Amino acid sequence: MAAEQQQQQSTRPTYLGLDFSTQQLKAVIVDDDLAVLHETNVQYDNDLPEFRTYGGVLQTKAEPNVVTVPSLMWVKALDMIMDRLRVCGVDFSRVAAVSGSAQQHGTVYWAKGARKTLGNLDPDKFLHEQLVSVFSVTPAPIWMDSSTSLECRQLEEAVGGPERMAEITGSRAYERFSGPQIAKIYKKRPEAYEATERISLVSSFAASLFLGDYAPIDWADGSGMNLLDLRSKDWRDELLEACAPGLRDRLGPSVSSSSDCGPIAKYFVERFGFDDRCRVVAFTGDNPASMAGLRLSREGDLACSLGTSDVLFLWLNEPKVVGEGHVFCNPVEDEAYMAVLCSKNGSLTRERIRNSAAGGDWKIFNELLDNTPRGNFGNCALYLDQREIAPAAVGDHRFNKANDRVGRYSSKEVEVRALVEGQFIGRRAYAEDFGFELGRRTRIIATGGASANQAILQVLSDVFNAPVYVAETPNSAMMGGAYRAKHALRKNELSFEQVLESLPEPRLVCRPYDDANSIYAPMVERYRSLVERILAEQA
Repeated sequence: MAAEQQQQQSTRPTYLGLDFSTQQLKAVIVDDDLAVLHETNVQYDNDLPEFRTYGGVLQTKAEPNVVTVPSLMWVKALDMIMDRLRVCGVDFSRVAAVSGSAQQHGTVYWAKGARKTLGNLDPDKFLHEQLVSVFSVTPAPIWMDSSTSLECRQLEEAVGGPERMAEITGSRAYERFSGPQIAKIYKKRPEAYEATERISLVSSFAASLFLGDYAPIDWADGSGMNLLDLRSKDWRDELLEACAPGLRDRLGPSVSSSSDCGPIAKYFVERFGFDDRCRVVAFTGDNPASMAGLRLSREGDLACSLGTSDVLFLWLNEPKVVGEGHVFCNPVEDEAYMAVLCSKNGSLTRERIRNSAAGGDWKIFNELLDNTPRGNFGNCALYLDQREIAPAAVGDHRFNKANDRVGRYSSKEVEVRALVEGQFIGRRAYAEDFGFELGRRTRIIATGGASANQAILQVLSDVFNAPVYVAETPNSAMMGGAYRAKHALRKNELSFEQVLESLPEPRLVCRPYDDANSIYAPMVERYRSLVERILAEQA
């Protein structure tokens, strides 16, 4: 019986998920129940020192706003991680599908003739040996680059301003987005642009390596370019024309993020023993993949990543476009959307108040928080160490029950609760601005460092009037790649939510108190008026 079970286990399909992040390439093999079998990584700085990156990127003091990566580094990282998986004992013949993610917005420029090279790879040689001369622009810009302010303004003017740009593409023009970066390449290096056959995002570039052909850009990652129309899911002609001539041909078609792009390249079949029926599923950006990895799978789901920056991921059926923050196409449901809102003042701000009010001790901080009633006697505050994205303000702003400014609060308890409540009330206000509707189906998935803190999570639960679950998913983008690989093969019969049913349920950590919404709904409206006041004063 045991031998029979082992035999069944050894023939069940597995799925390969990858994440080409800023500092490392990570890979995971999961079984048909989505349980992790093997995991490994390649650190760019340490494992590939010949590319001379620091933190995975190239940057000079002379031009600090210009941040690039040699595209070949990612190719060599893939060579290395495939060998590490082989050393782990991975049976590649069982892999039914491969998918993955990459840092958003970065671009890869394939030179004329690259497609032919991709389709004729020699399985006896490393990829990096054969692809050394296929890039027309290298090193190429990534998301940390902020040298395209002029191009951003030009693109916004082409469609009638930043608000119109956000309505069409889901975001106003951002320096790091791919459209402005392509426009700059065309302007500064027209001969390199002319020599370019195809432009990939880092995600579609990675999929192209597995496909042995140009992989299409998926809708979710394509939403981070300032070029894709969110609703028609096609490139917007006036934006393409404002960027560079002949851009539609160079970008190729865009496709659903759940697309099966084709069978794995013969190179991987012959070199690593993949089955020739293994499918390559569209790769996507790291934020959309994280949403999948955190298991947001239906309307009413939101994830809150509580780290140095606090990041809110929202599942939306019909988005409202907000000046700050981003709306993307949904990576697992073609008719839905997702929103991402990043807040700079996250854990470091919480630590500052912990240090000043609780002597640097989280236990004391939590006691102070628990000893203060919900609503904090009407006191409300914003603590913004860095200029925030939304609202675009900086400084400590304390208000009492009468909305009068106060220099400090009468007790440490009030200070601690004002900080935590203020942070989450702000997150709720912006979630509602995006069109997110709180209701019975709302559930919050918490992740990141502060998700281990029960007292903080209780406030999160109360402010949003929704249960909070903790996701034990440390590498959510990588895991999202593996989950999406399986979903793409089964999408005609199973929803993404159904595909995830084999995983253990996320752990419920707290529910809101019965009076939570009656306390916090009015505080959200009050927060909005206080923000207007702060912005008017700082203008």
